[in-house]
Amino acid sequence: MKKIFALLMTFSLIFVTGCGSPGGEKNSANNEPLKLGTIKFMNVTETLLDNYFEKASSRMAQTSSMRTPKHIFFDNMTSMVAALQAGQIDALSTYECVGNYLTQQNSSLEFVTKGVPKVSDSFCCAMLEENAALKKEFDDAILKLTADGTLKKLAKEYITEANYSDLSAVEMPKFDGADTVKVAVTGDLPPLDFVRADGTPAGFNTAVLSAISQLVGKNFELVDVDSGARAAALTSKQVDVVFWVAVPIDDTLAPANCDKPDGVIVTEPYFTNEIVHVQPKK
Repeated sequence: MKKIFALLMTFSLIFVTGCGSPGGEKNSANNEPLKLGTIKFMNVTETLLDNYFEKASSRMAQTSSMRTPKHIFFDNMTSMVAALQAGQIDALSTYECVGNYLTQQNSSLEFVTKGVPKVSDSFCCAMLEENAALKKEFDDAILKLTADGTLKKLAKEYITEANYSDLSAVEMPKFDGADTVKVAVTGDLPPLDFVRADGTPAGFNTAVLSAISQLVGKNFELVDVDSGARAAALTSKQVDVVFWVAVPIDDTLAPANCDKPDGVIVTEPYFTNEIVHVQPKK
């Protein structure tokens, strides 16, 4: 997150992801569909994503102002925010808590308030099928953390009541002689997936990992990768686990888990957040 953090501080982040069209209208200057930036999907192309939303907008035409956007993929949030500032895209798609972070850190940005359907994604972790035993450990830990209120407490501390100007580092437990699990961290979804300017991990996802580590008794090594490189990092076994979202949690806009590549399994969800769009202030 050191990359986008430095950029946002210069301007004063944020995958995968989103839907809808900012303002629900076409670009009045050239009658072109508005360009919507999104972090690169793992198993869905820009064209396929456009097709999903073209079908959805047709179904919703009688009840929604949603129009079909032209999706433009970015490998990381730094480049997407830069494109937004430069006018290369009209809006970016992200999550509500990330949008809150972006608009608080940069007063020239605002939420799009019209033409964005109410859709949420559920956050989980992904790993290869061969790591089914590790998935079971994650699942059991996530269910326990949900039941005992830990996840709700962490969400309050790191998201809803966090000081976005000073997100504290998160310490990972260390167990002598225990197995090490490599987890990809992108820093592209503050305050969820976040790396401080000094390179230390912070944010909600890291705090959840720390709690899971304490329950499963394994060491977690955090590996910095771009969001767009997560699938390659996972399939090449550079990392064992990546943060993931079920896109979407229902098939209103696209088939459930349409972005999950073959050979990949996902854990129980540990957080859900609504998709929003952010644009330069008008």
